[in-house]
Amino acid sequence: MGDIEPPILRTVSKVSEIPAEQWNACANPDPAHYNPFTDHAFLLALEESGSAIPETGWAAQHLILESSDAGQIAGIVPLYLKSHSQGEYIFDHGWAEAWHRAGGQYYPKLLSAIPFTPAGGSRLLIRSGPGEQMARAALTEGLIALTAQYNASSLHINFLPEEDWRDLGTQGFLQRTDQQFHWLNRDFKDFDGFLASLTSRKRKNLKKERQRALENGIEIEWLTGDDLTEAHWDTFYDFYLDTSNRKWGQAYLTRSFFSHINATMPDNTLLVMARRDGKYIAGALNFIGGEVLFGRNWGCIEDHPFLHFELCYYQAIDFAIARGLKRVEAGAQGTHKLARGYEPCRTFSAHYIPHEGFREAIENFLEHERRHVEQDIETLKNYTPFKQAENQTNNKANKESDDE
Repeated sequence: MGDIEPPILRTVSKVSEIPAEQWNACANPDPAHYNPFTDHAFLLALEESGSAIPETGWAAQHLILESSDAGQIAGIVPLYLKSHSQGEYIFDHGWAEAWHRAGGQYYPKLLSAIPFTPAGGSRLLIRSGPGEQMARAALTEGLIALTAQYNASSLHINFLPEEDWRDLGTQGFLQRTDQQFHWLNRDFKDFDGFLASLTSRKRKNLKKERQRALENGIEIEWLTGDDLTEAHWDTFYDFYLDTSNRKWGQAYLTRSFFSHINATMPDNTLLVMARRDGKYIAGALNFIGGEVLFGRNWGCIEDHPFLHFELCYYQAIDFAIARGLKRVEAGAQGTHKLARGYEPCRTFSAHYIPHEGFREAIENFLEHERRHVEQDIETLKNYTPFKQAENQTNNKANKESDDE
């Protein structure tokens, strides 16, 4: 009997080089935990629409692990060779500037992430089976080897699960944390059930905001699946362009991207649209996972008080409760989400830096940053609008009074 050949590691420059069923068997082996952003269709839409391509600084080098005999893919890492740090939401511009000041070349770098998407999810995509640990080790070794092969300054894995983050930390990756605000569904039956969990003052504020948002005759629609049309996407793209041009000076996503997702994954897409006098005036784009609603983009052509909060936060909560979803991830940053019932949560990224001197400097920086993030989250927890938080604040105040 001949020896069993070891699995093969290779890279592909396009998602289309891998059959969708093979990719998705690794990306989403458990439908209950489905993540739309690692789906073959989503990444293919980014590439075929011209949104994430070499010309925009995203040169795909997706790492593939396959068996040598049957050609079955055992693991995948979505991977890009980057010539800039735009569209990532884990900010390393300061690292790049420091590296350049020291006479180094920060770009190209390798990045495992979902372009333009600050949402958590697996980055080492492993097919379920007895060889999962071996596949994970092989992919990690392959990533480190590619960093040297491409003469990249560094390798970054963004918004990965905490378990993977901890595992990579034992293998020489530097560990970074940040924070986002997520809404957690504590088995609420409806929005009133959620409101009942808030303090009286915050409950009144949220009710007032929702009333104010709709007081000018504004109507809200949920559009998903077959309800979505190209006309809806034309309208929403105008909203998206307005926000993108004001916030970032450019739009990362092309109009073609939205047509692609409408054709291939409409059931995992939710548009929340606001209409006044028969005309759409604002909209928010969400993606539907197995357990999570991911809020992504928003825009408007009319300004109305609290309409942004209504479309992006309150309607997302309504939809998550209706669908029985466990969580709403409403994107990056935004302490204003705290008062709307979104709680501070850690996000995780891992960074491999071969250069010893640069690595040591970044490691020292990250140690301080992690402590700051942890302190910030603990502080913010005292200001959530929930009744328990009010009790904690009152107890703290009472204790301080007793100590005086």
